[in-house]
Amino acid sequence: MIPYKIPMLDYDPHDWRSHLFDVKGSMVREIFFRVLSCVLWSVAVVCFHKFVHPVALFQDGHVLIGVALGMLLVFRTNASYDRFWEGRKQWGAIINETRNLGRGVTVLLAADPELVRRILAWTSAFAWASMNQLRGTGDLGPFAANLDADEVATVQKAQHPPLAIACRISRLLDEARRRGLISDYQFVYLDNNVQVFVDYLGACERIHKTPLPFAYVVHLRRALILYCFTLPFALLDHFGWGTIAATLVLSYTLFGIEEIGVEIEDPFGADDNDLPLQRFCTTIDNNLQGLLPLTPHPSAPVGEGKG
Repeated sequence: MIPYKIPMLDYDPHDWRSHLFDVKGSMVREIFFRVLSCVLWSVAVVCFHKFVHPVALFQDGHVLIGVALGMLLVFRTNASYDRFWEGRKQWGAIINETRNLGRGVTVLLAADPELVRRILAWTSAFAWASMNQLRGTGDLGPFAANLDADEVATVQKAQHPPLAIACRISRLLDEARRRGLISDYQFVYLDNNVQVFVDYLGACERIHKTPLPFAYVVHLRRALILYCFTLPFALLDHFGWGTIAATLVLSYTLFGIEEIGVEIEDPFGADDNDLPLQRFCTTIDNNLQGLLPLTPHPSAPVGEGKG
């Protein structure tokens, strides 16, 4: 099984001391060189102003630009968080539907425990395949060990593995219908869970494959760089040598806000603040595993299979 980095850092939101000085996940590493460039530039500007020639500018222009820049940053962060939360809702729905499908097949197909086991295993595999489809990796999770190796290999070679798995689950449900284990109505009921699997994954792919408009991102970054690198000129008269510290604080704040938007814009990766998809898949595995004792293997003696 491929080792995964589990994103989304756990922390106590009520305890400031436990994470106030954390570097991991705080965007410090990502913006360090940008902020350092602004600070070194401010040192050069202050020294030139003090020892060579005054270069201070009026603050009015920077105040007006700062208001517009703040609005752009707020929109950027809000748009990114909307995408982050939408992704979380879609994966919450996937978890719920795996429970619904598992509950349905456990009860309605109790006459064929082995078929139930195969459907539950493929349901687990769908979640892992969906995660890997979004991350560009390949693995069907621990439950795949209970499936036929040739079938697993065929699915992994498919153009869209989660869709191939959804088709296999539907075929297994159709097999149960043809064998008279479930009625047509029950088949439609169970297969509807498989349909919404594909719908929820499609919503995640829409987020993953559609970044914010290029023009907006480029314009924001150009404005941010222009603002931060001209900031020392506007602060010289009032701050003097303190311009260096003020530039550090302001550039850290502005670059940090923009980088947070970048980090959570596509929440399905393995960054520190992305969604913990592996944890979601493990939750699905645990839920489905909990249903297995209700469906003892046909070869097990009567009375076994009770946890």
